[in-house]
Amino acid sequence: MNEEAKFSALKTTYFLSTYRCRLISFFLTLLLIFIAGAEPKVAQPIQDAKHFSYKKASGSNLVLNAFFPFDHDPSKDKRPAVVFFFGGGWKGGNPTQFASHCRYLASRGIVAMSADYRVNSRQGTSPFECVMDGKSAVRWIRQNSVELGVDPSRIAAGGGSAGGHVAAATGTITGHEEADENLFISSKPNAMILFNPVYDNGPDGYGQNIIGERFKEISPIHNIRKGTPPTIVFLGSEDKLIPVSTAFKFKAHMERVGSRSDLHIYEGQPHGFFNRGKNGNYYKKTVLEMDKFLVSLGWLDGKPSIKIP
Repeated sequence: MNEEAKFSALKTTYFLSTYRCRLISFFLTLLLIFIAGAEPKVAQPIQDAKHFSYKKASGSNLVLNAFFPFDHDPSKDKRPAVVFFFGGGWKGGNPTQFASHCRYLASRGIVAMSADYRVNSRQGTSPFECVMDGKSAVRWIRQNSVELGVDPSRIAAGGGSAGGHVAAATGTITGHEEADENLFISSKPNAMILFNPVYDNGPDGYGQNIIGERFKEISPIHNIRKGTPPTIVFLGSEDKLIPVSTAFKFKAHMERVGSRSDLHIYEGQPHGFFNRGKNGNYYKKTVLEMDKFLVSLGWLDGKPSIKIP
């Protein structure tokens, strides 16, 4: 091959190489634009629920999955309401965890909701944002109580594990409110329903490695004060994350300030024992006690409809 041909071949090779680089760069740019503009993942809504957007944060549209009593008339009714927060270590989880609880309570006459909230795996957030979302959810329900047919003085927050922490925080923590919300409307629930809740974030509790030295800001057991809402707690005696001693400590602190604190310990049961599908009918057993608790508050009438085999 003569020199002219070699030079021509080199030019062709250089052109193709440059073209490929530019093409790859172009598509990478498009991909980055798409990722930057895409909405972060959110939990899938529960299909048979009604969906209400209660907050937009971190680029996500956060939804309440609501279940209403079959004879509910928002224009006339003022029903009690419950909002549940799923577990998952503030990292993941899904509102479907409490779908069965919601369906049962709706069948008993309560407006029941399961909330999506920000978690680390979807929005890259911390437990502090989880607490803020919990407060926003309670506030949104109270603010929209007329349209929902809900009694704003009978709203409960419930949840399991890290979701139990979110629920407990709404009833105990001051501050950590969204500045652009109507702060004249309270984000504090009137009762709490907690399933193996993470309610001690101190050195002897859970989540210290995630929350760090700021634990007192959002640790429910460190923020119990007069006026903390009446609470029911369910815990397994073999829970490796939440010691039974923590449950008795929480109960003692609650009673010291004059707040009701019902505690149910289930012998031999691990963390998450209350979920539907677990062995031993503990889902039904805990739902039965939840029902009785709500009856005792005057939020429900009649006998529980759930049956224990």
